[in-house]
Amino acid sequence: MNKSLITNLLAGIFVVLGFIFDQAIVLSVGLFALSGAVTNLLAIHMLFEKVPFLYGSGVIALKFQSFKVAIRNLILTEFFSEQKINSLLSKAQPNIDFEPIINNVDLNPAFDSLLEVIEQSQFGSMLAMFGGSAAVEPMREKFIEKMQLSLGEISQTDNFKALVSQTLSQSNSAESLHNTVLKLVDERLDELTPKMVKEIIQTMIREHLGWLVVWGGVFGGLFGLIAAVI
Repeated sequence: MNKSLITNLLAGIFVVLGFIFDQAIVLSVGLFALSGAVTNLLAIHMLFEKVPFLYGSGVIALKFQSFKVAIRNLILTEFFSEQKINSLLSKAQPNIDFEPIINNVDLNPAFDSLLEVIEQSQFGSMLAMFGGSAAVEPMREKFIEKMQLSLGEISQTDNFKALVSQTLSQSNSAESLHNTVLKLVDERLDELTPKMVKEIIQTMIREHLGWLVVWGGVFGGLFGLIAAVI
């Protein structure tokens, strides 16, 4: 059972017990906790899925072009800039291994770009109510791990290696190799669909966003207790 379901079940139990035994405080705690947990659960769902009549829902799919541009800029500026390619070419190695570069590149700017896209979307104001970017900060390490793995796999594909070898055989120009990488990246990103982008991000962050539901229930319950006492 996931933490979101457990939180909602506990809040629902408080509501039932408070109603059956006519305990106003217990009922108030349960109702406030349930409303906080359900609201946050709906917010998480709205991040990934389009909900009819709810403006701003499905922001990941709606903003997938922005994510694609951010990924493209990250790859070209952080991994395959002409300066880095020049450094590799200067070693005159016939088979260039890009994985060491990928593993040593700081991917924190990529995660910051992801947060910026979310905060500037319709979902940003809703996320702010639940702690803003701090609420999704725990997913940073997982995001970086997934990005390094994905980029490493791309650099090891036969298609990528063939293009690099072909370019090197034709010219030792960093600009030429950079243009080859640019073409390959654009071709791969063009294959991405809104659904694919949603699934990629959903896999990385859904587990951590579940804590929004837990804390929504906890703080909702505390507010309910205060309301009942007052």
